[in-house]
Amino acid sequence: MQPGPKWLLAGVGFWSLAYVVSRLLCPRRSKDFCNRLVSLLHVALSLLLCGISVRDWSHPLDGIGGPSTFPQMLALTVSLAYFIYDSICCLVELPFKLEDQIHHAITIMGLAYGYLLGSCGTELVACLMLMELSNPFMHARELLKELNLRDTSYSFLNDVCFALVFTFARMIVGPFVVFFTVQADGSPAVKVGAVGIQLVSILWFWRIARMVLYKLKKRNLKPKSS
Repeated sequence: MQPGPKWLLAGVGFWSLAYVVSRLLCPRRSKDFCNRLVSLLHVALSLLLCGISVRDWSHPLDGIGGPSTFPQMLALTVSLAYFIYDSICCLVELPFKLEDQIHHAITIMGLAYGYLLGSCGTELVACLMLMELSNPFMHARELLKELNLRDTSYSFLNDVCFALVFTFARMIVGPFVVFFTVQADGSPAVKVGAVGIQLVSILWFWRIARMVLYKLKKRNLKPKSS
């Protein structure tokens, strides 16, 4: 038994309901704030399901290119449902951002490919887990801004954690996952996607490194100006 279309539709409904609840609980907050609360819920659930789906943590990439297990398919289904919801929410509720929609489209295509194919679950789940590891800090950056905590020690510490976790997940562990994915006897489309994600990660790493250096420089100049 594998999660079918009803599971996917139920997932989209669940994430949509979570957004409605967040709006009801936080009526004074922006739509973006409430949507990011849903995103944080997805991060927690996604990481939990991805972790459960790993059959042997001493060899986490065993099974690359092979058929997906039920736990792997469940993790892919839940996240695919979330990204479908998030894409619609960003179109309907939030200001249009081309970069976000391109990111959503690529992510949905990758997850949908694995969902429909029923294979390559090991590498897709690994990719999903690495992508989500740094997302709590990314969303926290925007939440702290709305809470008027932008230029505080909390914000600075969050940015540092974001950079460190992103670097570890995308620039240290990520290349190993891409290497084993490309070497395995799996889907060519998944291999191309893995390489593409790694190239995008390198671009984001450069942007994040610049952001952290700017924050450090700004923080060091504060005592002098006072």
